[in-house]
Amino acid sequence: MSDHELKQVIEAADRAITEEDFDGLMEFYAEDATLVVRPGLYATGKEQIRKACEAIATHFKNQLKVRQGRMQVIEGGDTALVIMETILETGERESPIVRRATYVFRKSDSGRWLCAVDNSYGTSLLDE
Repeated sequence: MSDHELKQVIEAADRAITEEDFDGLMEFYAEDATLVVRPGLYATGKEQIRKACEAIATHFKNQLKVRQGRMQVIEGGDTALVIMETILETGERESPIVRRATYVFRKSDSGRWLCAVDNSYGTSLLDE
């Protein structure tokens, strides 16, 4: 299902992360969204998510590049579960970090898909 409209939404969000366009990035999140910053640390709401994204960019010395690999979208009603490879290039490592991420999207009243849960760690959270 890699041709699902969420593929383009996620690609645009990845570009916003890479370009550090945090205003643009916040447009992809629901008001009550939660971001897994790292195992055990979550940011909820756009204000916290923005601060977390800015801190992540700083942590990676403003060299973070995000792209996607394989993707599956499982849609039920106005909710979609996205399971995908998230590929992170940090500038500090020779090889990229590849995570099997899980994301939950909700369709807004206006028909836009908004991220409700952003978990780039996927099921590896169970390993903690």
